[in-house]
Amino acid sequence: MPLATTSTGGNEPLLQENKPAAAEKHTSVSGAVFNVSTTIIGAGIMSIPATLKVLGVIPAFILIVVIAWLADISVEFLMKFTYAGKSTTYAGVMRESFGRLGSVLVQICVMTNNLGDVLSGNQPEGSEHLGVLQKWFGIHWWNSRAFALLFVLVFVMLPLVLFRCVESLRFSSAVAVFLAVLFVAISSVMAISALFQGKTETPRLLPHLDNKASFFDLFTAVPVIVTAFTFHFNVHPIGFEMDKPSDMTSAVRISLILCGTIYFTVGIFGYLLFGESIMSDILVNFDQNSGSPLGSVLNDIIRISYALHLILVFPLLNFSLRANIDEFLFPNWPVLAKDNTRFLSLTFVLLVVSYLAAIAIPNIWYFFEFIGSTSAVSLAFIFPGAIALRDIHGISTSRDKIMSTVMIVLAAVTSVIAISTNVYSFFS
Repeated sequence: MPLATTSTGGNEPLLQENKPAAAEKHTSVSGAVFNVSTTIIGAGIMSIPATLKVLGVIPAFILIVVIAWLADISVEFLMKFTYAGKSTTYAGVMRESFGRLGSVLVQICVMTNNLGDVLSGNQPEGSEHLGVLQKWFGIHWWNSRAFALLFVLVFVMLPLVLFRCVESLRFSSAVAVFLAVLFVAISSVMAISALFQGKTETPRLLPHLDNKASFFDLFTAVPVIVTAFTFHFNVHPIGFEMDKPSDMTSAVRISLILCGTIYFTVGIFGYLLFGESIMSDILVNFDQNSGSPLGSVLNDIIRISYALHLILVFPLLNFSLRANIDEFLFPNWPVLAKDNTRFLSLTFVLLVVSYLAAIAIPNIWYFFEFIGSTSAVSLAFIFPGAIALRDIHGISTSRDKIMSTVMIVLAAVTSVIAISTNVYSFFS
């Protein structure tokens, strides 16, 4: 197998210099499922119930299914052209098709998308939401936001981000998936209990359209779900540690089914619990007074479990963020994993920047809306579709080209409408 060269996109900084032989690969399908699922779920699950409030249950379900299906097709395009070429990275595949500009666009989108996820936090304007530790022990310096984040950064995140192989994160990813499932399970129990007590609200099956603006507001929900299914920046690091391409295809499809089920379950039960009062981040709803000791305990468990989930998501997002920053800044340097000084320096700088930004910018959810309409939709649909249409290896079928065109057109139209609507709402 030919070596990956700088002219074709270079090497994934944390991967082998060439496409590894089967004997060198060791990632199992289950390990890949955990890593892909953890990358997918991330913080996106928190906004899914709000999309059901905007869209209604039926359109939201259809949209989740369609976007998951298109995500599977876009990954198929990426892997097909990766194995047909010489590169082992997303940026490299784009470089093969569109030159240096293509690889730079991917790197910028990955850095924008992942940096936003890495820095995620939420503090609604005009309200204060105490952390679980502050609720239990009162407000002290040692359980403040700044100190708690610093403790987690040093003793949990730092050891995990020092791993130089995605496969090494499979156990933390498995725990992250379990915590997300626990969140879904507790939410479901609470919703079913409220249903029997007659305290739930009937979910709206279709959107409520009362004026022209409401119709265009529906498009703002699309980028949220697209962001929730954007994991393409980790396809190459995970895929090239597996025995064969079909294993990655299986892992991706299992993960999409699992995550799609989790998303819709959280959405429907979250809607049952909170109805029209659902916040853009449903975790804020679980901070409200439940009215019973058991409900308060369940609220705390949900908040803790998801906080731990997000902590374990960080290393996977940081993995691709660090790799793309290195590839962008040092395209002709040796492999990052083999350069201890550069690897450690970049790792520590990213941790420090992430910490300072998380303290200074506790609310970036408006930023997420624009990420979903730009970098996320480009990584998930526009770039893979463009690669298949460019077809430099002559391997795209008629079906591939039709699907690529559909993906690009749908992504572009919905993104333009969503951005325009958000801008209009911001200034109106």
